Amino acid sequence: MNLKNLGDLLAVFAPLSFLTVGGGQSIVSDIHRQSVAVHAWMSDGEFLDLFALSRITPGPGSLLVTLVGWQVAGLAGAVVASAAIFLPCSVLVYGLAHLWSRYKHTAWIRAVEAGLVPVAAGMILAASGTVLRAAEGGAWAWSVAAVSTLALMFTRMNPFLMLALGGAFFWLVLA
Repeated sequence: MNLKNLGDLLAVFAPLSFLTVGGGQSIVSDIHRQSVAVHAWMSDGEFLDLFALSRITPGPGSLLVTLVGWQVAGLAGAVVASAAIFLPCSVLVYGLAHLWSRYKHTAWIRAVEAGLVPVAAGMILAASGTVLRAAEGGAWAWSVAAVSTLALMFTRMNPFLMLALGGAFFWLVLA
């Protein structure tokens, strides 16, 4: 067990825990940056494999952090990374829930909520851009992402059908 790697996992993911506004996908961009560029724990391809695995398994989107921890330092890394990403924000949310319920009709609470919405949306868009750049799918990937986004925004199309169509499209293009 490499204690430096465990310390690095804790130092990276505990602060990110407080930025999970909008869910775990809001910090995917920085998880990628820390894992690939800053600490060189893995390549873009390995990161995408872990990202895909975290998305097809049940559980929170932050499961990606557990997989990164596993990749870096095995079981101890998975435990440390998971604790670092889930515990700080859980304590914060517990405290904020009491504050929110006490002052929920005040102007400053409404202002904070209104301010967090675009921040969360921007963080999720950044995560999408990070994954698309790392995927090396080029214009095809960006086009499929744009068409999928528009279809999901303006129709009641089932997301599973969209996934199947996207997979079929790339199978036809790359085959």
